[in-house]
Amino acid sequence: MSAFDKVKTGISDSFEVSSTSGSLSKGLGSLLLLILVAMGIVGYLWDSEPDQFDVVALTAAETEKVGARVVRGSTTVAATIGIANQLLHKRGGYLTNDVFPPGIWMDNVPNWEFGVLVQIRDMARTLRNNLSRSQSQSTEDIGLVTAENQFYFDSDSWMLPASEDEYDRGIIALEDYLARLGALDQPSAQFYARADNLQTWLSEVETRLGSLSQRLSASVGKRQLNTALAGDPAATQSTSSQPETELKTPWTELDDVFYEARGTTWALLHLLRAIEIDFKDVLEKKNALISLRQIIRELEPTQDTLWSPVILNGDGLGVLANHSLVMGAHISRANAAIIDLRRLLTEG
Repeated sequence: MSAFDKVKTGISDSFEVSSTSGSLSKGLGSLLLLILVAMGIVGYLWDSEPDQFDVVALTAAETEKVGARVVRGSTTVAATIGIANQLLHKRGGYLTNDVFPPGIWMDNVPNWEFGVLVQIRDMARTLRNNLSRSQSQSTEDIGLVTAENQFYFDSDSWMLPASEDEYDRGIIALEDYLARLGALDQPSAQFYARADNLQTWLSEVETRLGSLSQRLSASVGKRQLNTALAGDPAATQSTSSQPETELKTPWTELDDVFYEARGTTWALLHLLRAIEIDFKDVLEKKNALISLRQIIRELEPTQDTLWSPVILNGDGLGVLANHSLVMGAHISRANAAIIDLRRLLTEG
């Protein structure tokens, strides 16, 4: 072979290698693009909140499932179970502890989940400490002790154990309590629908909504006076604080607070509807049933469809909307109504 032929052959071989390498790169690039598109579609499908459910229908289904009667307290317990099941088994499942795409890239639904989880925890604690006990010296229900402990497990544990597994055990414990509550041969499992018990839970709700209202209103920034010791001339605190502070939610956290509030109110709507049934006699005696229904009315708009692809943060009466302020307004009105309801339960 002549020198010219050797050079020609070498160039030809190099071209074929380069062509093969280019084809391989294009193939890998196309595959990567396809994977990203698929993840985007899955993320879009998962980025949704579950619809509200009928607490009466759910109570009938849950009590039939565990073979129990519908008695006082069944609706509240069944609603808590339903909320927990939706938290874990909605479309996309539980996303807070995801470590792989697209779940790890998502933050709206995980913040919604945290708002729901806080309400489950508060109700589980109230069931254990108040609603299932006749007085402070009475014995705790072992099943509710388990339920509360399980729901207080770390919310972002991926494995060993996974958060979902622990919360599923909490659901099982609540189902066991529901079964014993409606069984004729299990008198130890009780639900006491008293005004003081309802006030205890409403106090928890009032605190949660008050905090959310403040965080939502801080979306535009505001100056706030320190009123921590107001009304008590003898009151003190551990360390001194500024008489006036500037509160403003970072723009990167606006959607986080908004979706946490949306999850909180979603769960609260179901619990309040259940409370209306289980505490109907108490509320009617205190002439407070209409007040509870008004709280539900105030919270219902928080679940309206959000048409904007992003959470807008307009300034007060500016051109753009401020979704945080709208959500905060509904929550503030509901919180004020809860304060009135608690007063009625005390004095009515």
